[in-house]
Amino acid sequence: MRTMSDSGAAASHLSRRVEFHDELTPSQVYAVLALLDAAARTDGRQAVSEQGRLQLRGGRRPGVRHLLLHDRAELAGYAQLEDNDPVEAPAAELVVHPAHRRHGHGRAVMQALLEESGHRLRVWAHGGHPAARHLAQLLGLTLFRELRQMRRPLADLDLPEPSFPPDVSVRTFVPGEDDAAWLALNAASFAHHPEQGTLTQRDLDDRKAEPWFDPRGFFLAERDGKLIGFHWTKVHSAERLGEVYVLGVDPAAQGGGLGKALTTVGLRYLARDRAMPTAMLYVDADNVPAVTVYERLGFTTHETDLMYRTEG
Repeated sequence: MRTMSDSGAAASHLSRRVEFHDELTPSQVYAVLALLDAAARTDGRQAVSEQGRLQLRGGRRPGVRHLLLHDRAELAGYAQLEDNDPVEAPAAELVVHPAHRRHGHGRAVMQALLEESGHRLRVWAHGGHPAARHLAQLLGLTLFRELRQMRRPLADLDLPEPSFPPDVSVRTFVPGEDDAAWLALNAASFAHHPEQGTLTQRDLDDRKAEPWFDPRGFFLAERDGKLIGFHWTKVHSAERLGEVYVLGVDPAAQGGGLGKALTTVGLRYLARDRAMPTAMLYVDADNVPAVTVYERLGFTTHETDLMYRTEG
């Protein structure tokens, strides 16, 4: 743990204390999760991604550091800094408790992250929150990436039976037996994706341990016994949302309509088997081919996450 108190990022507020941790204690994890829930109730969405929330638990994670900002005895802010990309700058997510906003804590967190990262930083503004956009621009960061959340109703779903080549079969994921083959296919399908393509067995195990995990909604396409595509769906029960969680196709099998067919399989499952009224997905705004496919399937943009970065 390293503490910055009454100097550096904390100089403007005598009651503020900023700490960096390689791992959090159970009580610290509980406090951070409570902070995230309070912020989500106010903002209408989570300020830290699913991956970030998973990395809160389970001990130390390579390349991951946690920032805790205390205002006197209360946890007022949290940030997670991940430095696992061999090319890109470290990436961060941050949040300030609603009861502690407008006191300069957000700027203090950002300045601490900039110092910790050597002024090489990428930072998410989930939902494009105006305060986060303003803070990023105030500190000289520029817009780098747009991640769209798209949605479509499923009540009127009228998609034709998916058509697969005769040598391609579709089945569901078998935990433990398909892990290694799926991880290899995922890495190949998302070789240039900054988050998805680097998933490890530990990351997969984390997701399999979540209450929402259901292999019946995890579809695999095979050719000659080899995995060539997949559509992993997810159900958000409380929100009544079905998600196109991850959709991937082996680069050697792309261009033959496999992705669209797998998308249809998953959407029909979410609509018919799980009775979800709405489907959602995330896609990078600059991935024009994927955006076009989803728009043709009836998806429209619901909101956008923005990533900012330092120059150079």
